[in-house]
Amino acid sequence: MTVILNLIAAAIGSLGLDAYQLSIFFIALMFVLMFVGLLLGQELCFVMGGIGVVVGFLAFGGNGISIALTKMFDQMSSYTNVAMPMFILMANFLSYSKVADGLFESIRYLLGPLKGGLGVAVILVSTIFAATTGIVGASVVTMGMLSFPVLMRAKYDKALTCGIVSSGGCLGILIPPSIMLVSMGSYAQVSVGKLFFAAIIPGLFLSLAYTIYVLVVCHIHPEYGPAMSKEELATVPMKKRITGSLKNLIPPLLLIAGVLGSIFAGIATPTEASGVGALLALLLSILYRQFSWKMLYDSIVNTAKTCAMVFSILLMAGCFTGIFMSMNGDVIIMNILETLGIGRIGALAILFALVFIMGCFLDWTGIIMIVLPIFLPIMDTFGVDRLWLCATLAVLLQTCFMTPPFGFALFFMKGIVPAGVKMTDVYRGVIPFIAIILVVMLICVVFPPLVTWLPNAMIS
Repeated sequence: MTVILNLIAAAIGSLGLDAYQLSIFFIALMFVLMFVGLLLGQELCFVMGGIGVVVGFLAFGGNGISIALTKMFDQMSSYTNVAMPMFILMANFLSYSKVADGLFESIRYLLGPLKGGLGVAVILVSTIFAATTGIVGASVVTMGMLSFPVLMRAKYDKALTCGIVSSGGCLGILIPPSIMLVSMGSYAQVSVGKLFFAAIIPGLFLSLAYTIYVLVVCHIHPEYGPAMSKEELATVPMKKRITGSLKNLIPPLLLIAGVLGSIFAGIATPTEASGVGALLALLLSILYRQFSWKMLYDSIVNTAKTCAMVFSILLMAGCFTGIFMSMNGDVIIMNILETLGIGRIGALAILFALVFIMGCFLDWTGIIMIVLPIFLPIMDTFGVDRLWLCATLAVLLQTCFMTPPFGFALFFMKGIVPAGVKMTDVYRGVIPFIAIILVVMLICVVFPPLVTWLPNAMIS
C-alpha cells in the first residue's frame, strides 16, 4: 500500500504544480473521494478517516499521518466531550422510565376540547421530553408509539400526524441538554453552557410555531384534527385533568432544573451537570417503578453503542479536518469567496444552503464535522458571532432528520406506524414543518438577539 501511495505521490509531483495549486488539487481530491465513498454506501467515519490518512500521506508523506493522529488526540483530550456519555445515559434512563406516558395522558385530556388539541399535546410533551433526552431517535420512537394510536383513533389526518410526531421528536437535538450542542460547542470552542441557553428561545419559538400551525390547519380543516368527543372528555373531570397534568409535569421539570439550573447557578459545568442529569433520570426511573437490572444493563449497552458511533465519527473527522486545515483549506475557500465578490450575507447563504442540502444525505454529526472547520474561520473573518452561528445552525440541522431521502426521523416513523400509513404520508406530513424550521431560522438570522440575549444575560 505504501509503495502504491508513493507512486501516486510521485505522479502528482510530476504535474509541476506550485504549492498553492497542489493544495487546491488535494482539497478537491478530498471532497471528490468523500462523495464517491458515501455514494458507494461506506460508513462516514471510515470515509473521512481514510481520506485524511491517504491524502495526508500523499501531501506530506509520513508527517501527514502524524498530523491526522495529532488531531485525533486533540479530540480525545477534550474535557467537554465527557458530557456526551452522561447525557446519552440520561436519555436512555428516561426512555425506560416512561415519564412521557403519564404526561401525555393528562395533557391530551386537558387540550382535547380544541380542534387539533391532541396534536398540540404531542408537541408540548415532545418539547418537555426534548429537554430531558437530547436524542432524536428516542424522542420520535417514544412519542410515536405513545401518541400515534391515540391520534389515529381520533381520526387525525395521517400525514399531519406523521409531521407532528416527527417534528416534535426532532426538537431533542435543539432544546438543551443536547449531545449535538455539546459536540458543536466543543468543536467550535464555544461555551457549551452559553450554547445551551442560546438554543432555548429558538427551540421554544419553534415549538410555538408548530403549535400555531397545527391549530390553524385544524381550524381551516376540522377533519384533519377533530376535537375529542364530549363523552370521552366526560370520563375525566376538569379538576383531574389539571391536577394530573401538574403531577406528571413536576418530575421532568425537576430534571430540567437540575441540569440547566446547576449550570446557571454556577454550581456545575455542563460536563458535571450531565452527571447530575443521569443520576436524576435514574431516580425518576425508580420513582416511576420502571427500574430493573435488565433496564440498567440495556441503558448502559445502548449508551455504549451510541457513544461508539458519535466518537468514531468525531475522531475520524479530526483526521479529515486536520489535513484540510494543514493545507490552508480555509484560506483557499476564503480567497475563492473574495474572488466571487461574496460578502458576509452571501457566505452565510452558502453555508446554510450547503447544510440544508447535506442534510438530505448525512446526519448532524457528519455535517458539523465537515462544515464547521471549513466555515468557522471564514465567518470569523466576517465578524460573525460563533455562539449565534452555532445556535442558528442547530435550528437548521433539525431538517437533516426530516428531509428525504435519508432523514432518520422518516424511517423511525415508518418503523412504528400502522400498515395503512404509507411512506408518502410521512413525506407529505413533514414538508410543512421543514418550511417552518426554515422560517424560524431566517427569523434568528434577521433578529440575532433572539439567540444571543439569554446566554449573555445568564452567563457573563
